[in-house]
Amino acid sequence: MLRQCLTALAESTVKPGECIVVNDASTDDTAATAREFGVRVVDLPERSGPSVGRNEGVKAARGDVVLFLDADVCVHANVVERIADSFENDPSLDAIFGSYDDAPGSPDFLSQYRNLMHTFVHQTARSEATTFWSGCGAMRVSSFWRAGGFDESYLKPTMEDIELGSRLHGLGGRIILDRDIRVKHLKRWTFWNLVKTDIFGRGIPWTELMLRDGRMPDDLNVGMSQRVSVALVFVLVGMSCFAAVWWQGYFLTPMFAVLFVLLGRYWGEFTRRSERRRGLLLTTIIVAAIVGLAWHHEQAVLIPPLMLAYLLLLVRHRYEYRNQGLTYLFLLTAVVTISLAVFRLFYIPYHKFVYSVIVVLFLVILLNTQFYLFLAARKGRVFALAAIPFHLLYHFYNGISFIAGMVRHFLRTGRKHPAEEPGSEKVAYFSRKKCPTNMESTPEE
Repeated sequence: MLRQCLTALAESTVKPGECIVVNDASTDDTAATAREFGVRVVDLPERSGPSVGRNEGVKAARGDVVLFLDADVCVHANVVERIADSFENDPSLDAIFGSYDDAPGSPDFLSQYRNLMHTFVHQTARSEATTFWSGCGAMRVSSFWRAGGFDESYLKPTMEDIELGSRLHGLGGRIILDRDIRVKHLKRWTFWNLVKTDIFGRGIPWTELMLRDGRMPDDLNVGMSQRVSVALVFVLVGMSCFAAVWWQGYFLTPMFAVLFVLLGRYWGEFTRRSERRRGLLLTTIIVAAIVGLAWHHEQAVLIPPLMLAYLLLLVRHRYEYRNQGLTYLFLLTAVVTISLAVFRLFYIPYHKFVYSVIVVLFLVILLNTQFYLFLAARKGRVFALAAIPFHLLYHFYNGISFIAGMVRHFLRTGRKHPAEEPGSEKVAYFSRKKCPTNMESTPEE
């Protein structure tokens, strides 16, 4: 990925004054690849994490503005030029960052969904930002050191860039989100990596950060609509659990059928051979279980469309881009299956309770309609349907993360941040090295 990143940077309309690659004690060919491009390599003696790496990179930089790039992104040709013009034309600007484009590099469903969600969040957020993004973000060196640089207590990539932006904003710094600064994200996401990152790398530490700073921004992933969505999803999960316990298979059979059809795009798009084999086995087991439940609970009307959806999944991944008819046939099958499943739900006693479950689900979808329309416009309606269960799950574990973050914060209230210790400066966030003393004499780029 580093090679692709540096290649894209070399093809920029305006070349950066210098390019620095920080080699965080890697065991692969990172340093050798970087030197092929003639860039400057800063080798760290031991694995230290992204905060230390970026701080060391800024110390080595000679310019008055630094652009941070992750190794798994490729800049669009005008990114460096646009950033340079922004700082030149606006002396009050302290930092600026962009977003992912709407054409992620990894073709599998989960990576496309996750990266497009990030794109949507930044493309619909306010221009005046209160955070920072180091995936593709630039900052004046003087502002960087004034805020104290990246907090080196973050040993893994989590919230170190957002935390830096929050500190800079708290000091009166001006941060802009420019939607036209775009990069292609090459990262390939797996399901467990996505969940682990969202909970432990984002949700919990972001909650702790908001509680530490005493403010909750109404923007990005913590906007009011997102908070309401989290609350509604918790209500939805609670109601569904009650219905599942009370009516057992009569409720679970149509619900499982709906989920399977909605997740059809995910089951059909494993890109690696080993994953395809596991996916086929798992899909077969799930379909067999749903068919068994449907037969046992006299809901055989669900079996024909479900089996048709299963057969389509076996062939559509190979032929999807050659024959769009399969896509529309699968979409038609999905509509029929979901309609029959909802119809069967109303045969459950006290169907008014089931109706209320559907109403809550509808409200969640309504709150996030713009995101689903965005996905449908980029990737099609089947893709947008498949994204709904993952998005509901995202809201659910965001709520879990918030609760866990609150607990951790209150358990740690007796431990002060290094910047708050007596005798230390408010911006002295480094745990290992202090800011350079010669920052005033840094030559301009």
